[in-house]
Amino acid sequence: MTKAILLFLLALAAIQVIKPLGWPGLKKRSDAWKLAAGGLIFVALSIGLIALFE
Repeated sequence: MTKAILLFLLALAAIQVIKPLGWPGLKKRSDAWKLAAGGLIFVALSIGLIALFE
């Protein structure tokens, strides 16, 4: 599940670099780092939750 969401965010970041999405906070091409940071935070939290409940 985390891989699918990570690939989705990676695709959004690639689209953001090519043509900005225009969403709030993602108006410029250079805002792709926000998507990458969000993906990194999501993966870190999901790994933490998986380790917590095992």
